Amino acid sequence: MEIDVEQCLVRAADGDERAFADLYDATAPRVFGLVLRILVDRSQAEEVAQEVYLEAWRSARRFDPARGAAISWLLQIAHARAVDRVRSSQAQRDRDARIGVRDVAVPVDEVAEHAEVALESARARQALAELSDVQRQAIELAYFGGLTQTEIAERLETPLGTVKTRMRDGMHRLREILGVTT
Repeated sequence: MEIDVEQCLVRAADGDERAFADLYDATAPRVFGLVLRILVDRSQAEEVAQEVYLEAWRSARRFDPARGAAISWLLQIAHARAVDRVRSSQAQRDRDARIGVRDVAVPVDEVAEHAEVALESARARQALAELSDVQRQAIELAYFGGLTQTEIAERLETPLGTVKTRMRDGMHRLREILGVTT
């Protein structure tokens, strides 16, 4: 039985717990997969996935089917929550490393920070554009679509090994283009 994820989310906004349970059952593997790819740590990924669904329950009324698919809305929340967790963990490590150098106020240039983020984003888009179509497609489905390699192989009707090779080669090429050494 195919579940209409959009309708489940709309009904959940009206407090329909069964619809929300159906929404969870239909989307949890993709949401968890995306979060796990970002966080790597399974226990943190489980916590963040739980936070995603709590936020989805609380803010389901903000979902507008005319603006996009429910799975995209959920994956956007998941991505944002996972990135927030990575940043929080990094901030904690940075604080621990700087212990003793506290209470020194450093002004933040928000305009410069925003410009830097925009430049990095443009640089990443440009690097993706330099990949072959099949590499870019596999990477976009994984990182922006939240699909596993198996799901990508099924969607593209391509052998799993081929998808893995495309992603590995594409990621290697991206590292070269962006000058990443790790």
